[in-house]
Amino acid sequence: MDETATLASSHTEMTEMLLPNDTNNLGRALGGAVLHWMDICGAIAGMRFSNRQVVTASMDHVDFISPIEMGEVAIVEGYVFNTGRTSVDVKVDVRAENPRTDETRRTTTSYFTFVALDDDDGRPTPVPDLDCPTADEEALREDAMNGREEQLRQVVNRYDL
Repeated sequence: MDETATLASSHTEMTEMLLPNDTNNLGRALGGAVLHWMDICGAIAGMRFSNRQVVTASMDHVDFISPIEMGEVAIVEGYVFNTGRTSVDVKVDVRAENPRTDETRRTTTSYFTFVALDDDDGRPTPVPDLDCPTADEEALREDAMNGREEQLRQVVNRYDL
């Protein structure tokens, strides 16, 4: 295993067309379907970064700020922005796109932690250190670090924790 991996090596983008099976009675995306897509995208980013199988350890707070309407395309994008000894933190953004007008809007963002597993007995195993060799990668990392901190601060203030 390499001792370092880049943020760019983890970048993952998925698209899903919102179809009836993933909608509520208003024709909008079920929250559970969106969370499922986010978890898959984050796991792929974690696997690309670590070159290991990963499992979800945690997911931060989620606010659904805009619905995804039936027939729209959900764009789910994630990347590793921080590491621990055996864990990776992944920012996952979801946008809705109207494929007929190319208009997009942000629908939600959350931050996941995944743990890398070894091939032998599925125990936690070390991950590479994060390298951000370009200014763009460093900016994405800083954006994710600041965004996670701000999101957690808002949750604490909202619930007086």
